Amino acid sequence: MKNIIWINGSYKEDNYIFETHLQAEMWADALYPDFGQYLCSNTNVGYATPDEKVIKCLSELLPEWINYNKTNGSICLGEEKINGRIIFKIWIKK
Repeated sequence: MKNIIWINGSYKEDNYIFETHLQAEMWADALYPDFGQYLCSNTNVGYATPDEKVIKCLSELLPEWINYNKTNGSICLGEEKINGRIIFKIWIKK
C-alpha cells in the first residue's frame, strides 16, 4: 500500500459508520470529485473507513468511474487494525 494518495481525513463522515446501506451508498457516491481528480493521472488513490458498507459501495462505483474516465486501474481491498478498530481500505492501483 505504498505510494497511495488517501483521500480520507478531510471530512467528519470519514469516521462514521452509517446506519443504512443507502446512507453509505450516498456518501460513497459523493466521493467521486475526490477520486475524479486522480482517475486520469497515473496516481494510486484510495479511501479508508471503519464502515465496511462504504467500501462495498465504492467497490461497485470505482469500476464505473474508471470506465467513465476512460482510464485503467485495478481495484484493491484491504483492512488494517488501528487502535483496536478495523479500518477497511480500497484503492485503485494504476
